[in-house]
Amino acid sequence: MNEYILFFIAIVPIIWLIVSLGALKLPAHKTCFFTAILTFFIAIVFWRMPFMDAITASIEGVAIAIWPILLVIVAALFTYNLAVETKSMDTMKNMLSSITTDERIQVLILAWGFGGFLEAVAGYGTAVAIPASILASIGFNPVFAAIICLIANTVPTAFGAIGIPVTTLATVTGLDVMNLSYLISIQLAPFIIIIPFALVILTKKSFKAIKGVFWITLASGVAFAIPQIFIAKYLGAELPALVGSLCSMLTTILIAKLMNKKNKSESIQHDSDGEVIAQSKISLKQGVLAWLPYILLCVLILIASPLFPFVNEFLAKFSSNIQIYSGEGAKPIHFAWINTPGMMIIIATFIAGLVQKIKISTMVDVFIKTLKQLTKSFVTITSIVAISKIMSYSTMTSSISFGLCAITGTLYPIIAPLLGAIGTFVTGSDTSANILFGGLQSEAAKSLGINPYWIAAANTAGATAGKMISPQSIAIATSATGLIGKEGKIFSSTIKFCLVYVIILGIVVYLGGNFIGI
Repeated sequence: MNEYILFFIAIVPIIWLIVSLGALKLPAHKTCFFTAILTFFIAIVFWRMPFMDAITASIEGVAIAIWPILLVIVAALFTYNLAVETKSMDTMKNMLSSITTDERIQVLILAWGFGGFLEAVAGYGTAVAIPASILASIGFNPVFAAIICLIANTVPTAFGAIGIPVTTLATVTGLDVMNLSYLISIQLAPFIIIIPFALVILTKKSFKAIKGVFWITLASGVAFAIPQIFIAKYLGAELPALVGSLCSMLTTILIAKLMNKKNKSESIQHDSDGEVIAQSKISLKQGVLAWLPYILLCVLILIASPLFPFVNEFLAKFSSNIQIYSGEGAKPIHFAWINTPGMMIIIATFIAGLVQKIKISTMVDVFIKTLKQLTKSFVTITSIVAISKIMSYSTMTSSISFGLCAITGTLYPIIAPLLGAIGTFVTGSDTSANILFGGLQSEAAKSLGINPYWIAAANTAGATAGKMISPQSIAIATSATGLIGKEGKIFSSTIKFCLVYVIILGIVVYLGGNFIGI
């Protein structure tokens, strides 16, 4: 069949997802399940995918959706629910208020800094689920909390989960990981500066929101961008987002504390007689106990990462390679049973619960309630990962990429980031987007006489934009904020930012590839 016809047929599931979520605002669990069935039949009829191959591809998608993706959502929401149950969340709210009561700065600390750190060390939705649930709990509108965390969780995903997306891209393209890391950090640098300002403006729904927090917002972005570029250039892919997010979060907190100290007299509360109301101070022990699950999570994930080879190699023994897909080119799927973010969150939460002297029966009850709370999310995410597997194995994604190359010709660099964004939209993963399209991007660049490093980097940079509109990411956000069924409303808000992001990035890539001579 003609490649152009196949291209238009291949994008039908993607267009339907966009229309059903964005325009029709259908619940994600319904539209994703229908789209999975639609994709299944399209693959069989037009790509001649054998029936059993389509079945096993779907089963593989469901398996990956359950472990590790859904595991992360369950674990993150369990941690939050337990904090609410034990009143630890109240302590966390008070501590955040002691740093700053300014909602704009709280967003920078939690959604941008803390979210970026979680993405850097764990990935798999932790950077959306945990900050969004905390923001909602401290008084932010749940819809806003979900949207703001999805927008914040863009640029950090390029080097997320200790650099896995970039190291994977280097593997599938055969390109040097150091050069790739550096060029990706260069392409993302403008967005790292801009996004904190966008978050501040969105918090108050006005450009005037920047007044009074311009310098702390700028510092929050610069403190992320400069270390990330430096680390990417000289150390590679593992640490740029980790170091950048930590520098950003610490810088923001330090400046916020100084600003709060300066304005302390204005924030002192008085009673009706003008007397100062005594405000209870939170002891160090109370603070540590309240944040203990997240402290332990960070410690466990870092220790279990490749940064500590002995521990990482020991935990790697507790894993399995399982063959599920039955078609040509099938490879076993690797399942890590302990060293996966979801398990690390659960372990950290149970240990913290025991230290906090919470009854095991209470923790089990909260865990069971969390599972019941996420029934619709299970349908959404298993469906969307099944779709990505069917599209990948049937070569529907290849038809999309070849079609875009043929249509755009020499203007291809402009749409190179769009291809990465489509990859993340379909799969929910920057890593998977690189596996799907990384090799093709590199080959397209060579055929056009453009540096393949620059275009391959654009795939990863573009994939970060797709993260904010991926049904998988949106399902995580709605699960964490109690908005299951509101996915369409969130999608229609984030897609506008995604389009602007991809357009600007496409111009940057085009200019860099054709005029700067990269």
